[in-house]
Amino acid sequence: MSAYLVARVEVHDMEQYKQYTALSPAAIAAFGGEFIVRGGEKVTLEGPEETRRMVIVRFPSMEQAQACYNSEQYQAAMAKRVGCSTAQFVVLDGFDG
Repeated sequence: MSAYLVARVEVHDMEQYKQYTALSPAAIAAFGGEFIVRGGEKVTLEGPEETRRMVIVRFPSMEQAQACYNSEQYQAAMAKRVGCSTAQFVVLDGFDG
């Protein structure tokens, strides 16, 4: 069953964050991940205004999403993000029905 990684990121230093965005796609692809949403325009329809960067990645399974996050390759990319942003990453089971 597919799984979706949903990330909400508050970027404090975009120049440093660009180092992360240059490295993370290869790590994600190595585990079968595919970007569905990667930043871009957003409109808040209900609740408090969402100002963070939003990212959604589809993985073949929850195990693949977790393996990606814990991999040496992704952790090296993540090291570029730490200190220039604050993030929340959540993995959800997809609905393949």
